[in-house]
Amino acid sequence: MTQTVAVLGTGKIGEALLSGMIRAGWRPADLLVTTRRADREAELRDRYGVEPVTNAEAAKRADILILAVKPQDMGTLLSELGPHLGADRLVISAAAGITAAFIEERLAAGTPVVRVMPNTPVVVDEGMSVISAGRHATAEHLGHAEEIFGGVGKTLRVPESQQDAATALSGSGPAYFYFLVEAMTDAGILLGMPRAQAHELIVQAAIGAAVMLRDSGEHPVKLREAVTSPAGTTISAIRELENHGVRAALIAALEAARDRSRELASGNG
Repeated sequence: MTQTVAVLGTGKIGEALLSGMIRAGWRPADLLVTTRRADREAELRDRYGVEPVTNAEAAKRADILILAVKPQDMGTLLSELGPHLGADRLVISAAAGITAAFIEERLAAGTPVVRVMPNTPVVVDEGMSVISAGRHATAEHLGHAEEIFGGVGKTLRVPESQQDAATALSGSGPAYFYFLVEAMTDAGILLGMPRAQAHELIVQAAIGAAVMLRDSGEHPVKLREAVTSPAGTTISAIRELENHGVRAALIAALEAARDRSRELASGNG
């Protein structure tokens, strides 16, 4: 871990990556950060011992640059970096909907770019980061990205053509579960439970189910069937979910998220 890494944009995702790298053994002396506000610079310096720099300084000094800015700010950032960034640097983008080609066209010819779609659970080290290589990125470059994002959860390599689907499934995925927990909490209140108790029951059920899915290796159908007794409560509930088209609604929702990701990637924001 002798390379210098710069995190450009230190919102929730950027700071989560920064703290994850330090926990994984990166030296604060090898980490640079950029931010727009002086008070934020002081906060990051005090909290992590890292050095705040300008975008131009980051381009000149860092071996690896992680672009963690908002998608709408990417064009401006690349304009600042371009004059100072050689093709021997690795650029990792964590901005939703920004293609590797968009970045490659604005930097020196041959610059290796890796596109990553993390999700918000990276802030609790349970993220899922989907990684794709740009035209000039090698397996070694992908390995660097996996080393960094692996500190805050799991990683998965996919062709960039699958990034829009991954955004729909994983990038936006936590929101679907929050929506489901919200609806089930409301149902619990309707059934006579206090909100706090209903919330606690549902959250723990979600955690337990997720761990069983992860650790058992069983198909979700088999796990569901283990809870579903003949003529019991669970099958009555599942019948209503099917009657109301919940499965079809979920498929349509994910297709809509994928299509919106495609629109953003094409610049139709």
